[in-house]
Amino acid sequence: MSSLSSKVQEVFDEPACGKNQAKGEKERKKGCTKQLVPGAAAGGCAFDGAKIALQPITDVAHLVHGPIACEGNSWDNRGAKSSGSSLYRTGFTTDINELDVVYGGEKHLFKSVKEILDKYDPAAVFVYQTCVTALIGDDIEAVCKAATQKFGKPVIPVDAPGFVGNKNLGNKLAGEALLDYVIGTEEPETTTPYDINIIGEYNLAGELWQVKPLLDEMGVRILSCISGDAKYKEVAYSHRAKAAMMVCSKAMINIARKMDERYQIPFFEGSFYGVSDMSDSLRNIAKLLVDKGAPADLLERTEAIIQREEAACWQRMEPYRDSLKGVKVLLITGGVKSWSVVSALQEVGMEIVGTSVKKSTLEDKQKIKELMGEDAHMVDDMTPREMYKMLKEAQADIMLSGGRSQFIALKAKMPWLDINQERHHAYAGYDGMVTLVREIDKSLRNPIWEQVRRPAPWEQGGDASCKTHDASAVLTLPVNQASPLNLAA
Repeated sequence: MSSLSSKVQEVFDEPACGKNQAKGEKERKKGCTKQLVPGAAAGGCAFDGAKIALQPITDVAHLVHGPIACEGNSWDNRGAKSSGSSLYRTGFTTDINELDVVYGGEKHLFKSVKEILDKYDPAAVFVYQTCVTALIGDDIEAVCKAATQKFGKPVIPVDAPGFVGNKNLGNKLAGEALLDYVIGTEEPETTTPYDINIIGEYNLAGELWQVKPLLDEMGVRILSCISGDAKYKEVAYSHRAKAAMMVCSKAMINIARKMDERYQIPFFEGSFYGVSDMSDSLRNIAKLLVDKGAPADLLERTEAIIQREEAACWQRMEPYRDSLKGVKVLLITGGVKSWSVVSALQEVGMEIVGTSVKKSTLEDKQKIKELMGEDAHMVDDMTPREMYKMLKEAQADIMLSGGRSQFIALKAKMPWLDINQERHHAYAGYDGMVTLVREIDKSLRNPIWEQVRRPAPWEQGGDASCKTHDASAVLTLPVNQASPLNLAA
């Protein structure tokens, strides 16, 4: 546990974190996470954050060392897609019981790893620590080391039990596991001057596949995506990339910074959401690669692709501009989407009446102010009652949020669109922007809203029979009539 404590403190003291940069040394030592309330699972724990950050690595067996409920609550809660192996969608757990708690679960864990390797032959096994097994003192690092030596396959410990902090801390601890045990352990067959890493991208609903064809056309190769649609070996040899793009700094900034320190891989933070942000990201990728030695004609190719794609994108969105102009949007999300989606929606004339910044960095908040002005309505944690009031009083025409908030919008009889990790539509890239605009327009035009807002018949002041119970309509039977209900007959 001492090693875990030191690792947590190291993550708290992350120098690239915007919040830490604004703190003194004393404040940094205190950490940056709120204590979790027992039983309050909404928002996720450190284990949940680690699991969803690494589960998109597709050819790996993800083994949860703990009670079965930990795996049940964390399985498949991020809609990451795979172009190859589907092993990552199989849930593995040691399902420890009372005897394991008394006698220890290390032998149980070792046997579970062996069974997985025998039956599935994965590229590696990731073992996730949970609260119960951490509290009884199971040393998963020692078990993983012994299993690696015994079976000749990488068995990686992910020491992020839920009680150490929130989901965001778990994201960073997952990154530390990759840095300590995976990155730098393999070598690619070939390298090129155009190799990049994309960090903090999870290929939700296949979004990476909407960006990759443009990078291919530029001549840029994604050496590794951490962790969307990733293979274990791709992550292991990601240290040979020439540059990196950081998609969500709130989650994995420690990976980008340490790879820059250890392997001299420069990075920038960008977004694939929205026309201008997508174009800026392509330009920045090209510029970083040219600075690292790639031929200068990469900039010209990139600019030609951007001009073509922007023109086509605006042409496809033109039919929606009039109907969406002035539409008021309440955005309940976090991280990079708190500003990148704001930019995307403003480009088609929509108005953002509020955006949540619960999971956003100081840089994210500054970008929101640049986009929305100094009087930007940013909320750290809007309560369900406040969301309902804002929607009910028509301060917003539609809410974009995650699945947990959808029922507030439905109760307020207002349109809602899923923008978070459970979504089924890909919104990244130029094609994704068109999809986002189309889905918002469909949600607003759905005829169901007119129907559910229409007063019920008993609220319209019509026929009294609609308002009160009509006793004459009740069917009565004579007492002496034989019927199944007349037991005395």
